[in-house]
This record gives sequence, structure tokens and C-alpha cells, in this order.
Amino acid sequence: MTHQVHAFEPPERFVAGTVGEPGDRTFFLQARGGGRVVSVALEKVQVSLLAEKLEELLLEANKRFGVSLPEGVLPTAHDNEPLDTPVDEEFRVGTLGLAFDVDTGTVVIEAIEAGEAEADLSGSPLDEDDDEDVEDDDDEDEPDDDLDRLRVRLTPEATRAFIDRARRVVAAGRPPCPLCGQPLDPAGHLCPRHNGYHR
Repeated sequence: MTHQVHAFEPPERFVAGTVGEPGDRTFFLQARGGGRVVSVALEKVQVSLLAEKLEELLLEANKRFGVSLPEGVLPTAHDNEPLDTPVDEEFRVGTLGLAFDVDTGTVVIEAIEAGEAEADLSGSPLDEDDDEDVEDDDDEDEPDDDLDRLRVRLTPEATRAFIDRARRVVAAGRPPCPLCGQPLDPAGHLCPRHNGYHR
């Protein structure tokens, strides 16, 4: 079975979002464009790490290539809307890859379907060949060439807006217990700092 590459270069909208209540949320990356919507599921920690690595990528692109960075997110760029529905999971993300394409001045994010390997954020923010286009997915030498992918290409401004929303989505979960730091359920939780008593 051949793999599918869902390419949005650029997307009309690319966001991180959730479905469900705090404590029972499923995290998604969702891209929209050309009359289609693609949603892929991933872990909360992957969303948080993606935002962190994208920030590092922008800073490194600025330092190495003089890419001008937006000071912040314009108020008009704030996207607080829910995910487009219905949210149909195309696949679960195993690996996230990042690159900066110097020729177009864009950030390329690739979410690859989970395979045998553990989920991680692969690749350094800027590789030696960053001034070239991202390699084609049809390369037969790639070990995961039979896995589905979601690829988006974002301007630095759109990347900054994605980072801002992703951080807000991650922070919108259950508040942490002030004693142990574990998430609090609405009914409290068994706090190890209280010898197992409810807090």
C-alpha cells in the first residue's frame, strides 16, 4: 500500500487543538486548504515540544541567515477558533520533522505516521543542506517511506502564530496541584505529598 502525503504549501489554516474535556483531551494538528481538512492525532508533549523546537528554529534562522522575525503575534493572527469539524483522525503522529527552506524563507513541518519507532521530534533545527529544498518523500532510501505524512510550509509570521496557539492549547488543561505538580481533577486527586489523601 502506498503512502499518502497530505501537503499544504501553504495551508489556509494550520493549528494545534484538542477534542474532549481537560483530563481526557485528544490533541491534534489540523491543516486546512484547497477545500480539504486533514487532522492528525499526537500527544500533548509532542505539541509542547513542537512549539519549543519551532521557536529555536526561527531564532537559528535569524542568526544564520538573517531571516527577519516577527516581534510577536498580531492581534488579527490570534486563532482561538475550535478545530474544524468533523475531526477525523488520518493517523497518529510518530515523528515530527522540521526544516527551514532558505530559498522560500519558509518553515517546513512534517508529521509522519507512527510506525515501529518511538514518537519523537527528529532532526536538528537546521541541517547542513538547509539552503536546499526538503527532500522528496519518494526517496526509496527512507526507512519510513510507507508511512503517511502531513507536510505544511509556513511563513515565519504563521509559524509564530502556530507557536502562540500551541502553547495556549497545552496550558489550557487541568491546573497543577500546588504541592506535587500533578494535574488536578475536578474532584481532586490523590496527592503523594499528602500521603495519599485527597486534595
